[in-house]
Amino acid sequence: MPAHTPAFSPAALARCVPFVVFMALLALRGYLPDSFGIDARWIYGAQTLIVAGLLAAYRRSYGELVRQTLPDAREAGWAVVVGIAVFAVWVRLDAPWMQLGEATATFVPLDAAGQPIWPLIALRLAGAALVVPVMEELFWRSFLMRWVQHPGFERVDPQTVGLKAVVLSTFVFTLAHTLWLAAVIAGLAYGLLYRRTGKLWTAVIAHAVTNGLLGLWVIWSGRWEFW
Repeated sequence: MPAHTPAFSPAALARCVPFVVFMALLALRGYLPDSFGIDARWIYGAQTLIVAGLLAAYRRSYGELVRQTLPDAREAGWAVVVGIAVFAVWVRLDAPWMQLGEATATFVPLDAAGQPIWPLIALRLAGAALVVPVMEELFWRSFLMRWVQHPGFERVDPQTVGLKAVVLSTFVFTLAHTLWLAAVIAGLAYGLLYRRTGKLWTAVIAHAVTNGLLGLWVIWSGRWEFW
């Protein structure tokens, strides 16, 4: 194995490309002119399918997901607890001073009569709870957190990652979210869980639980601004 792994090695690209594509489509949703005559909300469905396809195409590069030992019952239990706790915090930390601007790509899956568009809701929930947690944890924690520790990130044992790498990767993670204080707590929780267990699946599970519960709560409460 070479002494140094460049930042954009095949392993790095496998973790970055799905994330970059997702963010590019997110921006497209937010800035697509109405004159195009396209309902931008359906772009989220395209995001979900395209990113899921990229994750499947790169799956052999994700050794920490396909070859690593799965979490045991205790680790999985802690992941669920962390996911629930982050959800409980997230929906309460929405005061104006806790927000970084406004979301550019709002998602209100209601028709002109104010009725839910269930196919849109199903796509959004599936993307948020199944695809996004895998994509984001591969990028934020598996790649960025370990890369901050050392550019040869593949050789970095997550249990040896220092506080600096956890904090800096969480800071960047926060910049990608409107609710900055909630994102700080979420980023630290997922990062420290990964560091504690050494298994990326624990962070993925926690993230999936948070997003799944958040989605169900949004549908139940009609608080679409959280989506």
